[in-house]
Amino acid sequence: MIGAGFAGLWSALSAARKLEELDRVDEAEVAIVNPAPFHSVRVRNYEQPLDPTLVQLDTVLGPAGVRLIQAKATSIDSTNRRVTIEHDGASETLDYDRMILAAGSVLVRPPIPGLDRFSFDVDTYAGACKLQAHLLTLPALPDTPGRYTAVVVGAGLTGIELAAELPARLREIVAENDRGKVRVVLADRSARIAQSMGGAQPVIEGALKTLEVEMRPGVSLEALDGQGLMLHDGATSERIEAATVVWCGGMHANALAAQLPVTLDPLGRVPVDTFLCAEGVPGVFAAGDCARILIDGTRPSVMSCQHGRPMGRYAGNNAVCDLFGLEMLPLSIDWYTTICDLGPWGAVYTEGWDRKLVSEGETAKATKRTINGERIYPPKSGVRADIFRAAAPVVQTPPPTERAEKR
Repeated sequence: MIGAGFAGLWSALSAARKLEELDRVDEAEVAIVNPAPFHSVRVRNYEQPLDPTLVQLDTVLGPAGVRLIQAKATSIDSTNRRVTIEHDGASETLDYDRMILAAGSVLVRPPIPGLDRFSFDVDTYAGACKLQAHLLTLPALPDTPGRYTAVVVGAGLTGIELAAELPARLREIVAENDRGKVRVVLADRSARIAQSMGGAQPVIEGALKTLEVEMRPGVSLEALDGQGLMLHDGATSERIEAATVVWCGGMHANALAAQLPVTLDPLGRVPVDTFLCAEGVPGVFAAGDCARILIDGTRPSVMSCQHGRPMGRYAGNNAVCDLFGLEMLPLSIDWYTTICDLGPWGAVYTEGWDRKLVSEGETAKATKRTINGERIYPPKSGVRADIFRAAAPVVQTPPPTERAEKR
């Protein structure tokens, strides 16, 4: 397995589980390549503190009998079934019988002047830590107009969740007499903030207003320089003085996907069939953000842990089945939910691809806490049987919530 995100971690555990079920543990080794010794619950990077978002891999992989190779995968030779890895400046080649590409996705960074140098992000654990360290330095900076102004660019789920958290986070950092200077702006090129959120859109907009987040729909980031940024609405430009600019501008599959002999989708993802087999590449499976499956037979999967986790479970199971010539299991998920955290205000919970609003406020927030703190984690007991039970190739039911009409 390449990658220990949601798809990679669960594919490794599912493969180890299947080997034990078949009583063939001695006939194959399950190994996972990952640069860090931890699994980062990436979808929580908008939060603080971040320590609870990390899972030390040895506490999960060890009991499951999975070998962790702490290194970075740099190239894939699918013809000769080899992966090249690097660690501490040294390269090594690993042979494989079956390989699962679960390298995830990366933040898209277009060539906007100043973006690489002056923006922050919450794409990775390191990036989120860097942002928090920066925020803690703000009280020591000169008292300029934009010292306590934070602009989040990109109003997808990550941007919305971060913007909803920032007012309270900033007010905890600044001196009491400076709290009135805190300003948070959420900007996006769409005509409305949270435009894709269906029936939840007006609720999100109202929540952000309550949290005193300023919204700038219909604008694009033009440039930034360390003291502020320029937004453009297609006709005029607006400058906002801001010491903090956070870029949340969309995702693209890891570049390793492009090394397979396939036609990638517009997000750079590998097309896979219902068994998670990379189309036309024998011995290779793909799962998570770097794979595209028609998740319900019609709609493509989304880059989310909601799809990445079951994709991983099925890919791991099927890689072992394929290795031993056994029948594989097709993956199909006929439900879709979206739960967007809105900081101190609460959250919204929607169902279906058209995102019908089901619950909001503290009710939805309770569901979000359960998801973020329990549902998406591997068992914390360290017990092999518990881990394998959680790694079974089954599709979980939608997370429960108290429906609005029952309140």
